[in-house]
Amino acid sequence: MRPRTAWQALSHAPLSFPLTGWPWRTAAYLLSGVVFGAVAGGVLLALTALGLVTLVPLLAVALSGILVARVERQRLRLVDPEPVPDPHRAPHAPGARAWLATRLREPATWRELGFTAVSLTALWWMDVLVLAFALVLPVLLMLSPVDDPGAWPWLVIGVCLLPAAPYTIAAWAGARATLARLMLMPRDGELGRELTEVRASRARIVDAFDAERRRIERDLHDGAQQRLVSVGVMLGMAQLDAEPGSPVARRLAAAREEVGVAVGELRELSRGVHPAALTDHGLAAAVENLTARSVLPVAVDIRLPHRPSAGVESAAYFVVAEALANAAKHSGATTVGVRGRLHADLLVLSVRDDGVGGADPARGGGLVGLADRVAAADGRLRLSSPAGGPTLVQVEIPCR
Repeated sequence: MRPRTAWQALSHAPLSFPLTGWPWRTAAYLLSGVVFGAVAGGVLLALTALGLVTLVPLLAVALSGILVARVERQRLRLVDPEPVPDPHRAPHAPGARAWLATRLREPATWRELGFTAVSLTALWWMDVLVLAFALVLPVLLMLSPVDDPGAWPWLVIGVCLLPAAPYTIAAWAGARATLARLMLMPRDGELGRELTEVRASRARIVDAFDAERRRIERDLHDGAQQRLVSVGVMLGMAQLDAEPGSPVARRLAAAREEVGVAVGELRELSRGVHPAALTDHGLAAAVENLTARSVLPVAVDIRLPHRPSAGVESAAYFVVAEALANAAKHSGATTVGVRGRLHADLLVLSVRDDGVGGADPARGGGLVGLADRVAAADGRLRLSSPAGGPTLVQVEIPCR
């Protein structure tokens, strides 16, 4: 699984962590915080001093949190690519006066000012201390024998401390980013409520659609399919009463064969609407049944310690179904691999084929619908399909 945050990268692959790009990103996050904090702190101190003479600098100090928070939201992308929405709403009228009145009435403005105060009085100093302990101190210890040859034990200590620097920096950067995200995220009554309502309504639509698919599957299986089976049985009994080899017997045999084909097609249709194995036995069993009918050889490696929710299983299953259908129709692949794992509270499912590649969601088709379906479950769908292949479809769905 590709880590999405610095903490995930640190916890999922601790031994190889120093060899990735995350140590550089976390170090850049802290270093940029030190530089920006020094500049912002100096400017705010100057404005506060001028505020003793006139109120305009104090007004700038009150609104400074807006700029600091905006910069922090951009810096957070270094350690956590998930964007933090801007909680500010548009002014009720054009012009600087309306903008100022709107901002001064918003709770987000004062919360961002509080974050600015916490950042400059506490977080900035912690950034300096962590960077000094992780980078400066080991270097100073390693240089100590230059002035004092008898200080070689400090050289050993410095050499031992330096490999721990990426872990120290990443741990504090992850904690700092989490705190910043908590303070800057929109609250109820701001953008957060609107996003929650949109997400909830989208999830309700998907749940209702899944319930309707299950109802249709039951109706097909228990209604039309059983009636066709009964018709087949009656045709078989009528065939027994007919003269062997007679035209009537041949027509009855042909009709019985057509009914059998119709039952098979209806069974395949009901499986496509909502497979019974998914409801009864879970994702792994349903994917096994699906790949058994695939025209391509498929290696399935799905190991989950427990079953996710029905919505997560349904979204993951149809991703596999669509990816297999695309591989069979368009990729020219000879083999396909399906892999699924549960990492903490995140289901990661990937479908990889060795075809010619070139898949493009911009052309429309099933991948766009699957991405919307996965997004409704707060997940993400990623596609890698360079020209010449291979093609990799990967989904990450939270399992709360």
